[in-house]
Amino acid sequence: MTKRLISLAAGIMPEATPAQLIECAAASDFDFGGMWAERETWTPATTRAIRQQARDAGVELLDLEVAWIMPGAPDPWLTELVEIAAELGARNLLCVSSDPDMAATRAKFQAMVDRAKGTGVRVNLEFGIFTEVKTIHMARAVLEGVEGEAKGLLVDTLHWARSGGTAEDLAAIPREWLSYCQPCDAPAEGPDFASFDAIIDDAINRRMPLGQGGLPLAAMVDALPAHLPLAIEERSAALRDNFPDLKERARECARTSRLWLDSRG
Repeated sequence: MTKRLISLAAGIMPEATPAQLIECAAASDFDFGGMWAERETWTPATTRAIRQQARDAGVELLDLEVAWIMPGAPDPWLTELVEIAAELGARNLLCVSSDPDMAATRAKFQAMVDRAKGTGVRVNLEFGIFTEVKTIHMARAVLEGVEGEAKGLLVDTLHWARSGGTAEDLAAIPREWLSYCQPCDAPAEGPDFASFDAIIDDAINRRMPLGQGGLPLAAMVDALPAHLPLAIEERSAALRDNFPDLKERARECARTSRLWLDSRG
């Protein structure tokens, strides 16, 4: 059996510093680390320090979060994030859009893809009902209008399930658009879609370890290529409360994820 490659998604520990994210990935049974960059606190010195820390710890970054497209004029921070990802050696940059103008979203995403050309970074568009790109079909429509090999489509189990996605939708994604995915589990019953607060609470507090909820997790994993790295997106109030120590949290998340993956043979 081929061991599935898993990554510590940064959202598992929203209170962690960039340095702590590297430390936790190195101290647990993850193959990759994830990184979160905040405009207000990230500096060129941060890039240099995290790049060196990751090299010293032997941690490869699977992704950097989050390039958030907003309405209005293009934001230079988005293309700066592409450059930061490249300097860190991250394979992917995660992007979401809150711009309801799909033509504008496409143009802003195209600018990031253009900047990523030749860097080894792929810009991944994540869909979800908390964004303006709400479904896998909307994400496909955006990507079909974007040129360049550095574009990707990111599937998060929760957002795929809550937006009515099917396994057939996943199987139909062009394989060249796929770089990684974000599995998690959660209660089968979703939030009140009329309440944005409930949707956000579902996404950041109610996720569960792989195999312990009611999402069609196996269907998602089986519909995507077996070689795709899995960034375990277990954003969970229970995980944070039960494992306040960040390294112990990372180890527990890796343990439960490996347990479910290994049980599938």
